[in-house]
Amino acid sequence: MTDSTLFTDGNIPDAPRSDLPGLLEALAADLGTISYTVDGVAELLGEAAHSALSRDQLVPALIVTGRALSGDPTTAALAAVVRLWLLAEPQPAATVDAALPSIRTQGLLQLGLVEPSAEGLVQARVDLRPYGWAGTEGDDTVSSGGADLWVASDLAAHQRPGVLRHDHVLGIGQASTTLVQVTTRRHVARALDLGTGCGIQTFHLLHHAEHVTATDISERALAFTRFNLLLNAAELHVDPANLADRVSLRLGSLLEPVAGEKFELVVSNPPFVITPRSAGEAAADQFTYRDGGLPGDDIVASLVRALPSVLAPAGTAQLLGNWEIPEGAAWDERPQSWASQDTDAWFIQREQVGPEQYAETWLQDASESRDRRLYQDSYAAYLDDFASRKVGAIGFGMIWLRRPAQGAAPVLSRFEEITYPIEQPVGPHLGAAVERADWLAAHELADAHLLVAEDVTEERHQRPGAEHPGVILLRQGAGLRRTNLLSTELAGFVSACDGDLSVGQIIGALEALLGGYDGFDAGTFHGGLLADVRNLVRDGFLLPA
Repeated sequence: MTDSTLFTDGNIPDAPRSDLPGLLEALAADLGTISYTVDGVAELLGEAAHSALSRDQLVPALIVTGRALSGDPTTAALAAVVRLWLLAEPQPAATVDAALPSIRTQGLLQLGLVEPSAEGLVQARVDLRPYGWAGTEGDDTVSSGGADLWVASDLAAHQRPGVLRHDHVLGIGQASTTLVQVTTRRHVARALDLGTGCGIQTFHLLHHAEHVTATDISERALAFTRFNLLLNAAELHVDPANLADRVSLRLGSLLEPVAGEKFELVVSNPPFVITPRSAGEAAADQFTYRDGGLPGDDIVASLVRALPSVLAPAGTAQLLGNWEIPEGAAWDERPQSWASQDTDAWFIQREQVGPEQYAETWLQDASESRDRRLYQDSYAAYLDDFASRKVGAIGFGMIWLRRPAQGAAPVLSRFEEITYPIEQPVGPHLGAAVERADWLAAHELADAHLLVAEDVTEERHQRPGAEHPGVILLRQGAGLRRTNLLSTELAGFVSACDGDLSVGQIIGALEALLGGYDGFDAGTFHGGLLADVRNLVRDGFLLPA
């Protein structure tokens, strides 16, 4: 790291100021007083309008808040703030002064959160919205308390006209919340948030990491992150006068700002969107929040290959990504080629779309569809780009990597597709799955005693009048919600897993019950059933007693 990578100044053009601590404290106090929180806004809007707002539909919320402006002072104040920042509706300066009496309009202007509109009106320069999470039961090593925060980012496409600026700072979106939900939370000394954006991953990391390094290629993104950290200093347990004690903000591309350093946990929602490259393209032509500037899926491929270099022994990395699927190839062909044999790797593909749908999604994301000629040209460029590499589809999913502990060998190399709904947050279940993989590598399964997991149920299906079921299924009610088709002998094994007998003893009993006929191969029976049991433990249907 060089000093030039450190980002400490909160004053850059077109970003909120974070060097006015008195105003930040006043803003936080005012927002708290009027219950500008996730729950407070939901209660104000009601279920229908709140649900519509989550789909970026503003009209129902405009109607509800318009009526609330004539309510009691606290309700009217909350309605005015919601209209100002969530709905991007200009508000009278006098109304803002009444809603936020400590900071008032003048303070918001100084911080760069609003700007003058028509005579006597101010309008939002940024999106400033409540964000938080509830407390959860946890062990003593991980903070289990909830948080109520406010997060500033650039106004989104549904809040402003025209195409997004190329250095747009993305707010809290589906991808960022997905990464929050899939991250396995454990106490660590040092964590890295690679491509921090507005800082959402850092906020969560600060609840279970002693120190977080947050990087981004965008100065504006780091300025927004710094503002958000200091606005929420109390909730995030950081000292505004000594931010560096817990957070280091670094400017630079990918792993360059942390070269030579090691972390126990890395999380990243990288700029993974596959974008057509053009001759003479400059960085200013790219949407920095989503476009890493490399052709195809090279940004994700390079990260998967490079991340182990910054992981401490037993350190893990979790990220989201896109990957190209060549015509006629399996979806995991390319991801498997990226993963090192010296690293534990687990890829889960959650979605697969064709080139046309992919182009439509990302052109609409940046509001490029508002310019018809730009939309047509960009759409054609996407299709030509994919065709040049014979790409038949694009996959999206989550990636987990681990550098093995000192002297240990990798135990996990898994590439699977799970497109049905799963339980969220799934991070604890992914962590438990890794622990089971480690347990299987360290124990002799035949000697183990197993129990059926609490969330597992069995289904039996048979034709009317049939003596035996034709289909036996095990289903998980939690986590990845897997379903496993059982053979007769495996169903019998599971029914006997009450912790009393060892795996070897149960298999021996089933062999005596079901074997003995001509052509029966005891070795094949034993080996096949043991392999099936191993899979059930790996997937969490059966657990060590």
